[in-house]
Amino acid sequence: MLNFNIPKTKLMKSIKTFSICCLAIFIGSCDLDTVPTSATTVDNFFNDDDEITAGIINIYDGLQGSNPLEGDGGFNNPHLAIQIEYQMAETLSDNSRTKSGSPQGFDFETFTVTPQTAAVITYYRSMYNIIFRANLVLENLQNASNENANRFEAEARFLRAYAYFNLVRFYGGVPLVDRVIGPAETEIAFTRVDESEVYDLIVGDLQFAVNSDLDNSFRTRASKAAAQTFLAKVYLTLGTNHLDAQRLLEEVIDSGDYSLESNFLDIFYNEANNETIFAIGFQNDIVSDSQGFSAEFLDAVGRGTGSNYATDELVAAFNTFGGTRGQFTYREDPGNPGKFQTVKFLPIVDENIGLPTNPPSNPRVAGNDWIVTRYADVLLLHVEAILAGGQETSAPAAIASFRAVRERAGITDPITSITKQALMDERRVELAFENHRFLDLKRFGVAQEVLSAFSAANNFEFQATDLLLPIPGAEIAISQGVLRQNPGY
Repeated sequence: MLNFNIPKTKLMKSIKTFSICCLAIFIGSCDLDTVPTSATTVDNFFNDDDEITAGIINIYDGLQGSNPLEGDGGFNNPHLAIQIEYQMAETLSDNSRTKSGSPQGFDFETFTVTPQTAAVITYYRSMYNIIFRANLVLENLQNASNENANRFEAEARFLRAYAYFNLVRFYGGVPLVDRVIGPAETEIAFTRVDESEVYDLIVGDLQFAVNSDLDNSFRTRASKAAAQTFLAKVYLTLGTNHLDAQRLLEEVIDSGDYSLESNFLDIFYNEANNETIFAIGFQNDIVSDSQGFSAEFLDAVGRGTGSNYATDELVAAFNTFGGTRGQFTYREDPGNPGKFQTVKFLPIVDENIGLPTNPPSNPRVAGNDWIVTRYADVLLLHVEAILAGGQETSAPAAIASFRAVRERAGITDPITSITKQALMDERRVELAFENHRFLDLKRFGVAQEVLSAFSAANNFEFQATDLLLPIPGAEIAISQGVLRQNPGY
C-alpha cells in the first residue's frame, strides 16, 4: 500500500516548475497570449501513484506558502498564502493591531485596505495557485491505482474546497475554476460567479471527502475529521443544515481520535497532538519549508515590526473570560510596556513561560506548525450548531461541549444555559490569534455592529463594505476590466 507519510521530497520540489507560471489568474505576471513553457512537462508527469502523491504534496506546499525570506526578501513573492492570513483574519477585527503602524497589517488595522494592498493581492493569487495545483491532480487521476484513486481525489478536493472557502468568505463571489484551463479561457478565469455557486462546489468537494477513504491518521494532511469539521462550518456559515452540522461534529467527537490537551501550552508546542485536527506543517531547518509569520508577530524580529499585537479590547476580554489562557496567548512586550504580543507560535525562547524547547537559530526560519482547526474549535462549533441561529440554548449536549473548553481554562462556574454572546466571547478567548475572529463575527451576523463600535472607539475608518476585501487591482487590470470590483473600493 502507498505510504501516505512520505515527506516533501526532491520530486515534490521538481514539480513546482509547472505551477509557477501557468495562468495570469494564479500568478498575475504571465502573458495571456503565450502558452506557458512549463505546460509540456505536465504531460510527462502523474504517471503513477508516486508521482500523483508528489502532486498532492505540492498542493500542501502551495498552502504552506513561501517564507518571506525566499526570493526578493519576500516582498515580491506572489505565494505567501497562509503566512499572511492573520492580517485579514485577526488584524481586520477587534483582536489584533500593529505595534506602531507596521507595513504588515496597518491597512487592515485601520480599515483602509485598498485594491493595491499587498496582502489582498498575494492571498488571492495564493489561493488560486492552490486551486490550480488541486485541479491538476484531479485531471490526472486516470493513472492512479484502484487502491488509492479515491483517497487521492478526496485529498485534492478537500484542499480545493479549503482554498475556495477562504476566497468566498474574504472576497465574496469569485471566478469558479473547477478544472485546468488554458490561457485563452479568460471568460472562466475572470468572470465572478454568485457566492452560492462557489459554495455548491465547496459542499460537493467536502461531501466527497467526508464519504471517501480518508481516515484520521494525519494531523498535517487531510483527514475525515477535517473534512467533517469544515463541511459543518460551511453549513453554519450558510446558516443552513444546522442538524447536519451537528451530526458531522458529533461524529468527530464520537470518533475518539481527538481530545483537549490538558495543558493549553502543549497545543502549540507539542505538535501533531491529540487536539490538532488539521495543521499546516513547517520545519525550522529548511527555509523553503519554514515560516516567517511568527517572527513578524514580535518586535523587530521579522521583516515587520510587531504586526500582531493584542488590542486593548482583546486584553479586556481575557481579563473577563479568559481564565488561565491569557498567559499562554499574549505577553507584555519587554521593550514596550503596555503593549501585548502573541506568544502562540512564538519562534524564540521566552524565559517566563519556558518555550519553545527547540527554537530556530534564526527566528525568521521557524518550524511552528499553523493550526487551522482543533478539537476545541469542534466543541464550540458543536454548541453553535445546537444553537441553530438562536439566542440561547440549555441543551445538555451543548453545555457539555462548552463546559469542557472552559474547564480546561480553569473556569468551573456552573452553566445552565449558553447565550449567543457567551459563545462568541468563548470563541474569542479560546481561539485568539488563530485566524478565526473576523470570520466568526461575519458568521454570527454581528461584524458590522461590533467593528463599527470598535472603529469609532479607536478613530478608525470602518465601513460596511469592509466586510469583503477588494478584488486585487492587478487582477482587474490583467482582465482588462472583465473582473468586477466589490462595492466601496
